[in-house]
Amino acid sequence: MTTAEALRPQSLMLSFLGDQVLGRDVCVYSGSVIDVFGRAGVGEHATRSTLTRMVGRGLLRRQREGRRMYFGLTERSEAVLRDGERRIWEAGAVNRRWDGTWTLLGFSLPESWQRQRHDLRARLTWSGFGPLFGGLWIAPGEADVSGLVAELGLSAHVKIFRAHADAGMDIDAMVEETWELGELATHYEAFVDRWQHWEHREGKEDRKTMEPAADEVSPFSAGRGEPPLAALALRLRLSTEWLQVIRRDPRLPVEHLPDDWPAEQAEKTFKTVYTRLTPPAQEAAEHLLDLVPAHTPRRRVAETGFDA
Repeated sequence: MTTAEALRPQSLMLSFLGDQVLGRDVCVYSGSVIDVFGRAGVGEHATRSTLTRMVGRGLLRRQREGRRMYFGLTERSEAVLRDGERRIWEAGAVNRRWDGTWTLLGFSLPESWQRQRHDLRARLTWSGFGPLFGGLWIAPGEADVSGLVAELGLSAHVKIFRAHADAGMDIDAMVEETWELGELATHYEAFVDRWQHWEHREGKEDRKTMEPAADEVSPFSAGRGEPPLAALALRLRLSTEWLQVIRRDPRLPVEHLPDDWPAEQAEKTFKTVYTRLTPPAQEAAEHLLDLVPAHTPRRRVAETGFDA
C-alpha cells in the first residue's frame, strides 16, 4: 500500500463496523453505510458488493426491518474485530515487554501440497512469524498459532515449541535476516507522511471540507461534506490504514530494532489524529447512521425468556 487510496472496501468495512457496531448489539442500515462510504471515496456499487460478499463469507448477517435491509455482526466478524481492537489499543506498535521467549514452528508438507504450503506461510506471516530456515519459522514471544494450524488441517505436519537464544547468539543479525525491516519501516514512514499535517493543523483547515488550508495539498480524496461528515470519513480511512500497517508488524523486541525505528512516531501520529477527529466523527455518526437492535438469540432470550 503506497497511498491512502489503496485501501480495500472490505478493510474499510471492518473498520467501520468496529467503530460503529461492535459491542453495541445493533445492526446498521445499508443506506447509511453507502452514505458514509461515498464520503470516503467508495462508490455505491462497490459498497453493496462488499456487503454481499461479507454475508457470503459469514462476516455479516442480514436483518430486514420493514422495507429496509440492515446488517449485523456474526460471531466470526466479532472475533476479527476484537482482535483488531486489541492490536490497536492494547498491544501497540512498540514491543517493550519481551521476556526473551521465541516461538518456533517447524513444518514438513508433501511436495504436492503447494496450496497448503502457501496458505500456511501467508497465515504465519500475518501472525508475526518470519522464515528462519526453510520449514522453520520464528516469532517473538509466545505466539498462539495452534488454532490457525488446526483450521488449515495441518496439525499432524506442524511442531510448535518455545525457546530462548544462546547467550552468544547475535539476535540483531537474526532479526535483520528473517524480517524485511526496511519495507516495514517504509510503511510506518509513509503513514506519518500522509497524516502528520493533521497533528499540527489546528484551526487552519477549511471549515467546510475539513481539508487543509488552500496553501497545502491534501493526499486524500476522502472527507467530503460538512466538517463532522468529513471527519467521519477521514477517521474511517485513518483507522483502516493504521490497522493494515501494524498487522504487517511482527512486533519485534524494541531492543533488537534500529535506534530510529519509526513505529513509535507513527503510533503517536495515529492517536493524535484519531483523538482530534473523534468528536466531530461521533457527531456525524449520531445524525447519519440508522441503527436498530440486533435480533440475536441472546437478545430474544433476554427479552422473552425463551429462544424462539
